[in-house]
This record gives sequence, C-alpha cells and structure tokens, in this order.
Amino acid sequence: MIDRGPVAIWGVIVAIGVATFAVRFSFIYLFGRISEMPTRLQKLLRFVPAAVLAALVAPALVTLGPTVQATLLDEHLLAGAVAAAVAWRTENVFATIATGMIALWVLRFLVL
Repeated sequence: MIDRGPVAIWGVIVAIGVATFAVRFSFIYLFGRISEMPTRLQKLLRFVPAAVLAALVAPALVTLGPTVQATLLDEHLLAGAVAAAVAWRTENVFATIATGMIALWVLRFLVL
C-alpha cells in the first residue's frame, strides 16, 4: 500500500469536490440557457426517476443463491414481488412499503 500524506488526501478530496460541483453546475447552467427542451428529451426524462429507483432497489432484491430455486425463493425477492403487486394495484406508497415489510417479516420469521 502506498502511503500518502495528508496534503495528497486533502488534494484528492478537494479535486473530487470540484469535479462533482462542475458536473452538477454544468446541468444547471445548460438548462438555464435552453429556453425549451425538445419533446423527445422530455419524454425520455419522464422515465429517469423510475430507472433510478429500479437501479437502487433491484440489487437489494435479487441475490444470487447457489441454485436457481434458492434465488427465486429468496425472501427479499418474494417480498419485493408482493410489494410490486400492491404498488401496481393501489398506487399507494405507504401501502406498498407496509405490505413489503410485512411480507418480508412473515417470510423471514414464519415461512422460510
């Protein structure tokens, strides 16, 4: 392991902070200069929140087991499927979260 001094570490932290600010500010600056977004871009941007949510949730739901059966019968995946069904039917965030948590607890402590 290479030993770096505190100046190098702080330099990296500052550089990463500046780079992060530049990336975020570039979008603010870019959209401040554009008076109207193209319709096609607006249609594509509607799916960004759902895609980000799926990217955050999917790795927590799907864990690879030693067999396909173990993967499909994982309590997280089953509880997520129940929560997805409730979300689809009710479109209620609280009902989705509550049902998913209850399903996970039931599967974890009572069934599996």
